[in-house]
Amino acid sequence: MKRAEKRQLKKSEGNPLVELLKVQKHFYSNLWNDFAAVHDPRHSSYIDYTCDVMLAMPLMKNICDIRSMQEMTETFNTEDCIANAALITEKKELSELPHYVTVNDFLSRLNPDELSNIRSKMIKALIRKRSFEKARFLGQHWLVIVDATQLYTFNNKNDDQCLTRTFTNKETGEKTTQYYHSVLEAKIVLGDDLVVSIASEFIENDGEDTKKQKKMSVEEIKQDCETKAFERLATKLKKAFPRLPICIMGDSLYASEKVFQICDDNQWKYLIRFKDGSIPSVATEFHILKEREVQNQRDGARWVNGIGYNKRMVNVMEFIFQKAKKQLRFQWITNIEITKKKVLEFTATGRKRWMIENEGFNIQKNYRYEITHANSKNYNAMKNHYLITQIADIILQLYEKAIPIIKELKKSIKNISSDLLASFGRQLTREDISYTEKRTSLSIS
Repeated sequence: MKRAEKRQLKKSEGNPLVELLKVQKHFYSNLWNDFAAVHDPRHSSYIDYTCDVMLAMPLMKNICDIRSMQEMTETFNTEDCIANAALITEKKELSELPHYVTVNDFLSRLNPDELSNIRSKMIKALIRKRSFEKARFLGQHWLVIVDATQLYTFNNKNDDQCLTRTFTNKETGEKTTQYYHSVLEAKIVLGDDLVVSIASEFIENDGEDTKKQKKMSVEEIKQDCETKAFERLATKLKKAFPRLPICIMGDSLYASEKVFQICDDNQWKYLIRFKDGSIPSVATEFHILKEREVQNQRDGARWVNGIGYNKRMVNVMEFIFQKAKKQLRFQWITNIEITKKKVLEFTATGRKRWMIENEGFNIQKNYRYEITHANSKNYNAMKNHYLITQIADIILQLYEKAIPIIKELKKSIKNISSDLLASFGRQLTREDISYTEKRTSLSIS
């Protein structure tokens, strides 16, 4: 696109914040009502700002890619930002926005389940829209990718829930203890490049963990903590989405009897990366049978159905392809029968597990939100900050996919957020808000 054409296209662009609010209301119109209706943990005599205003601040902080709470307070301390927040939350009497200390105090008291429930409502609304049906695996199952990531790291113990790991300097023998918080995240795939949070489970020290971890390697600690967290995550996911046809995806850590049983109990499918060392008996049988069952081959894929493991049957698939001068090999284990007609969809889908790292954690850590930055040292507030970030991320991803001009202008992540920040700093009108409430037809491209 020539520069003159780009300038002309830019002129036709609407107000970014207005367009974002239009997308938010199209896909989930109850967001601000839900924010206002959360159970207020504060004493009524000390309330200066309603819950929706308190939650609007960190939400807009994330949408505008502001990296610290102090910067949020300084940036939003303008007459136009106050007026815009009043219009969005329908608070005619709003004359100031809360200071970041006030917001953090509120978040330190708010039950994280309140925000988790709002996120669940958002996902249910998206599924009911039927705009994302093409993302279903084999036309039936919603892919839910699970993976853990480290969030906040401290040199000293920040709270009782901190996990710990000890490193030993090979040269001096000196030991260093690191304190950190991690989260097990479940993201639902709504499109080829649209992956949003559906559930989160914070991995916490339960008291016994510290004693056990002294005798465990870093990898063993990760496995122990992640497996426990998956049990809790699965319980939450089933409670929030009892009838949703789910296919769990994860790395080879999840190729275990416990995970298989949880999926069976919840009537879920699974498609999990598989390494020979995960379940040696299954791997041995697979490698023997794949040479015999020559009919189960297609375009680099080979598979074996009906391998006995404990009291169940599992299916294993292998996919080998050439990338440059390197041969790459992947294996998966699943409880879905693999057929020649569908095997290529299996291999293409199996490789989508990386989406939680690329479209998920990588962007949230390095390009937007900076989720490894602790916006508060209070552990409960940390949880709420993380959950607000996931809600903001759902809105932003929908906005980026639903507004064609963003793609036409090839806007970067940084430019999208900076344009939204500039838009929030220019006073909206009631006509702008009325425009966001009009019924509209939006499609995700």
